[in-house]
Amino acid sequence: MLLDTTLREGAQLFGAYFTIDTRKQILSSLLQVGVDEIELGWIGQSELTEFSTYARSQTSSIKLSVWSPCREADIRAVAKLPVDRINIGVPSSDLHIEKRLSTQREVLLERLVANINVAKECGIPYISVGLEDVSRADELFALQMALVAETHGASRVRLADSLGQLTPLTMAKLMNRFRDALSIDIAVHCHDDFGMATANSITALECGADYADISVLGVGERSGIAATEELVAYLAIKQKDTRYAPDILKRLCEFVASAAHVSIPRTKAVVGTDVFACESGLHAHALSKSPELFEPYDPEQVGITRKIRVGSKSGRSAVLIALNEYGLVDEANTLAQEYITDVTKAVCQLSCKLERPLTEDELGDVWKETIHGVEVH
Repeated sequence: MLLDTTLREGAQLFGAYFTIDTRKQILSSLLQVGVDEIELGWIGQSELTEFSTYARSQTSSIKLSVWSPCREADIRAVAKLPVDRINIGVPSSDLHIEKRLSTQREVLLERLVANINVAKECGIPYISVGLEDVSRADELFALQMALVAETHGASRVRLADSLGQLTPLTMAKLMNRFRDALSIDIAVHCHDDFGMATANSITALECGADYADISVLGVGERSGIAATEELVAYLAIKQKDTRYAPDILKRLCEFVASAAHVSIPRTKAVVGTDVFACESGLHAHALSKSPELFEPYDPEQVGITRKIRVGSKSGRSAVLIALNEYGLVDEANTLAQEYITDVTKAVCQLSCKLERPLTEDELGDVWKETIHGVEVH
């Protein structure tokens, strides 16, 4: 299952400021995508009461949660909100326990138990305990924390690779260890510092994790976390999970990119404008015959249109196909066959000069000039 935290982790991106109207729009799109849980923000965030009330009015099926530090006052504040779950964050590595909290393991365990009891006393039905920096923690102690959380009534343990230290292999080992020991839900929160957040998240799900945290475009602290569009597309298309709607992803990503002031690389997996664009002669020719030869899935599944252009990398077959598709010639046209070598050469020259593939109009101009000897400017 997918826990989207664009409204919490994503909102922590440097320079990102989401207004309440922006949050509402993101929420609406996430509901359409069909994620299983939406983390609405963190306790103390501006307008959280108003926003959580609005979010509750929009859905009764998708779980809503709020993040809180392991503090009694904050947990009691979450209990007053119309949400289903609380996500309590607590450091698990000695580095954080000693240098950030200036405390000891035993004291931290006592604090964790006390605050789980507060959440239960407040009637919060689903308590999630996030073990922060678990990839740098003493694994036995982190497992002890998870078992203590389970014993005292937590519904989920959330393993946070806070600095993106894990690889798929080490994630698998970690997940197997925790899955064997726990009966409650397990979530993973994978940061992307070394570019492995999506791979680590998918590995965790394959190894028995119940939830993987995601954020649209992966936005979040530093290089962010696993990307919503990548996990949704993989599960919906590759794994045939019908709960998720990947056709919503492109417009959701474009909205978040604008709101967060980040750009979407044209080669960005799933939603980049050019991930289904082709200029290479061999690939373009093959795509014209059978798209699945060089496409992992139908681009329409994620709201993208296939784009084939001719340029300096294109051969005669690709140029001839383009001339035919643009209605400039019939593929069997004798004139086209006679001049295709010259047209292809001219296409290559103009493409090199412009340093890009040609547009439909530019290809038409090349055709006219080559065939009719008419110089077109």
